[in-house]
Amino acid sequence: MSTSSSGQLIGVGTGPGDPELLTIKAVRALERADVVAYFAKQGKNGNGRTIVGDLLRADVTLLPLYYPVTTEIDKDAPGYISQITAFYDASAELVAARLREGKTVAVLSEGDPLFYGSYMHLHVRLANRFPTEVIPGVTAMSGCWSLAGLPMVQGDDVLSVLPGTMAEAELARRLGDTQAAVIMKVGRNLPKIRRALDAAGRLNDAIYVERGTMANGAMTPLAGRDDAEAPYFSLVLVPGWEGRP
Repeated sequence: MSTSSSGQLIGVGTGPGDPELLTIKAVRALERADVVAYFAKQGKNGNGRTIVGDLLRADVTLLPLYYPVTTEIDKDAPGYISQITAFYDASAELVAARLREGKTVAVLSEGDPLFYGSYMHLHVRLANRFPTEVIPGVTAMSGCWSLAGLPMVQGDDVLSVLPGTMAEAELARRLGDTQAAVIMKVGRNLPKIRRALDAAGRLNDAIYVERGTMANGAMTPLAGRDDAEAPYFSLVLVPGWEGRP
């Protein structure tokens, strides 16, 4: 952590969707922030800002960071990589400008800031230059298995967290080599995820959950769910603890 500025960067975990799952520390950080930055698709408020919307001071400065692309380009395409890298570089400098002014900047992050979150791209660019604090948040997977009332791991069970964007064969291999799994980044990858689970012999164990902790949350055995594209807030749970009563 550097002392090059009197400003402070705060990565604020906003949790999985229910505003009541924000930590007290996160709420207090929002109350004292001069600037609240948030990631969003162009023209949208973004999930993080929606979660904390009723908690923001009327005089706080909002700093939207709009993605140049989301799902329009494949994540491995050179065009995507160059655009998104430039976006994070530019976003970090927008936040740095406020920090150099001595402002406290809270950056919203859905779930936990250092777990698959966009905030971490700012963190690695700024934490060595400015005083930084990270406030953890309840993860999406925790919110979803709580909604489902689904015990996941016990004793010596291994839990694997797998992105649904990975290659189908690799996904199936890893599913066959773990007691429990959480598959994130479902979206349009649901048919592939289903095939990988079937190949690993785990399809009948899998539970699909969307919008966990939100008012419109829902869950169903994955085997009975069709292959329509899943919403952003969705994941698949494969529980372990085979000896549970």
